[in-house]
Amino acid sequence: MTRISLSRQPGERVLVVEGAEERVIAAADLAAYVREREVDRPRWVWDDTARWYPPLLAAGVRVERCHDLRLGHRLLRRAPAIDAAQLVGPQSEHWDRLGPSVESDPALFSIDDDAEHLRADLEDTRQLAAVTSSTDPARLGLLLAAESAGALVAAEMTFAGVPWRADIHQRLLSDLLGPRPPLGSRPQGLETLADQVRSELNAPGLNPDSHPELLAALRRAELEAPDTRASTLQRLDHPVVVPLLRYKQLAHLFQTNGWAWSDEWVRGGRFRPSYQPAGSATGRWSSNGGGALSFPAQVRHAVVADEGWTFVVADVAQLEPRVLAGMSGDRALARSARGADLYQGMVDDGAVATRNDAKLGLLGAMYGATSGESGRMVAGLTRRYPAAFGLVEEAARAGERGEAVRTLLGRGSPTLGESWARDPEGPPTDPEVQSRHRRTFGRFTRNFVVQGTGAEWASCWIADLRNRLWSMGDGAFMARPHLVFFLHDEVVVHTPLALADDVAAAATEAAGAASGLLFRTLGIDFPLTISTVRSYADAGKAGAVVSPDA
Repeated sequence: MTRISLSRQPGERVLVVEGAEERVIAAADLAAYVREREVDRPRWVWDDTARWYPPLLAAGVRVERCHDLRLGHRLLRRAPAIDAAQLVGPQSEHWDRLGPSVESDPALFSIDDDAEHLRADLEDTRQLAAVTSSTDPARLGLLLAAESAGALVAAEMTFAGVPWRADIHQRLLSDLLGPRPPLGSRPQGLETLADQVRSELNAPGLNPDSHPELLAALRRAELEAPDTRASTLQRLDHPVVVPLLRYKQLAHLFQTNGWAWSDEWVRGGRFRPSYQPAGSATGRWSSNGGGALSFPAQVRHAVVADEGWTFVVADVAQLEPRVLAGMSGDRALARSARGADLYQGMVDDGAVATRNDAKLGLLGAMYGATSGESGRMVAGLTRRYPAAFGLVEEAARAGERGEAVRTLLGRGSPTLGESWARDPEGPPTDPEVQSRHRRTFGRFTRNFVVQGTGAEWASCWIADLRNRLWSMGDGAFMARPHLVFFLHDEVVVHTPLALADDVAAAATEAAGAASGLLFRTLGIDFPLTISTVRSYADAGKAGAVVSPDA
């Protein structure tokens, strides 16, 4: 496959390197050049997709594949199968420090740091050599391709935006909170609840947004609470609980998705957040702004498809338990995972008596439960599924020893030593404290291997689905079905109504393709719950579970 690297140059120019050929073009001519070369289906190599791709999309240019060097460098630097010395060379110290870009300006070449003019071709050569000489080049190559495809999806989702009815959002806020307040003031609905909380606690000057003040007021009312989390407050027997919980719920809405949020993030009938692919250590996405990965139920009614369009919402049933079955090669658990409900499959297989027992046991194994009902179930299921439960147990022991663990495709975890190095006080000297820290880190590595592999499966899923959607119809990107939302195990596609059934089939087929890529010998099912809805608030209410083999 042809690789074409693009590097920024002073004077609004771009260095283009293809094999042994180098040429410099004007930045203003880049979109036309990429459009012309895209017919050859090259892999575009650049420092950060979030900087290069948005201006191309704005110019009407969609690219099929890329290699994101920033994501690749970050991944390979920690991958256990890689000799990190292979990544050292000219400018490598800048690649070590290169952080994610946030789209804040349509200009492609804003000079903002010392790494502005990195040579993409030099870093690409290093990364290719590191992967080729690694102990697992095929899996790492797949991971890099999927991660880079995810970066393209993220840029496209920001460009497309989530269809957003600002009028419905404003009405929801007014109904729940009252009229929009002056800057720095509480809405009337919140102030009324605050007065109820003050009255019930006999604390006239209380600021319910202040954690120390609220704890002190609760204790003066003889209510012992170690914190003010909702789960803690629900256990209290006092008339203040109902208005206080309602206050906290609406205060969160006001702060995270209120009028100020709408002013900043909703433009032209679209919510346009800033995504960060692989923003967490496990490879899961995070958000650089807009809170895209958390849509409160109260505002989902504002997510409404355009006229003549609809949403196809697809989410994966029990993603991480299925991933555990596949990556461990545990054939007994894989047999239970064939079908719509893995937990019921365990019951049908005779492993446990009830579906709840199955869920308690599997989640306990992945999150390190050692006591109570969940711990008891783990002990019993370990004998039934030794490969699956042994995999997470060994990951936990490795973490406790201070070792890195890896996902199926080769992403490496942070180590205990790294976490201690970030602590200003250094590693604990007390043996009991150190032992407690080791056990805590072991719980992290136990879950890392499964959650990280789940993120890899999801990256392969959306990469495949992205290309299937592009093949539907013709014309500009926004005229075809396109992804507008992705959260770990759920996707939302905005599609012309006439193509909704085709989109649902494509989501299912892409799930099957991702399963085949990662777990080809076991045939793990990844059934989807699919809803076709005009409003995102209705997703899942009448969704059908569809198996990739259906």
